[in-house]
Amino acid sequence: MDGIKIILIEDHDEYRNSMNFLLNSNPDMFCTSYSNGRQAMEYIQQSPPDVVIMDINLPEWSGIECTRKIKLAHPKIQVIMCTVYEDDEKIFDALKAGANGYLLKRASISEIFDAISQVLHGGSPMSPAIARKVVASFQQPQHVAAELDLLSTRENEILELLSQGLRIKEIADQIFVSVNTVRTHIRHIYEKLQVQSRVEALNKTGKAKY
Repeated sequence: MDGIKIILIEDHDEYRNSMNFLLNSNPDMFCTSYSNGRQAMEYIQQSPPDVVIMDINLPEWSGIECTRKIKLAHPKIQVIMCTVYEDDEKIFDALKAGANGYLLKRASISEIFDAISQVLHGGSPMSPAIARKVVASFQQPQHVAAELDLLSTRENEILELLSQGLRIKEIADQIFVSVNTVRTHIRHIYEKLQVQSRVEALNKTGKAKY
């Protein structure tokens, strides 16, 4: 069989049928589609494709679980997530499971064709909104570290106790200083971080507990 061999795993009938038709309209591609990851895996074991296009919300096995199984059994298969989910947890769970790309379902067919070409040439295609989240995730720790570097060792210690929900009196008792000393440290923390409250300080330094 000539061309790029693709398996589409998608449980939404209308989207699956439409995408299957569009992928097969490309003379360089041959697509087989499944609504269930377990069924698709049986076929993959017999005849590994070049690329798998995977939804996340699937029956029996989630797309993330299915991706993990595929990559363990066939590391060379390129997996592109194609989903409506934009939250950080889903994105990073998918990438950690071995996904090579992450597209949103609003991507056009030309973008999907381009993504398939990219993964087959060593790229990691992502929808712009997803790429921005990935970049931001690497920038955030640096930003937080810079904010924490502004504070003294004692101020960082007090900030950590504030993040645990301790009151000023409780902090004073724990670190064996007066209440006024704790208040002074907190005032210095706010000044250095350019914030007005405990909540703002914790959010700015990534210490907020949700």
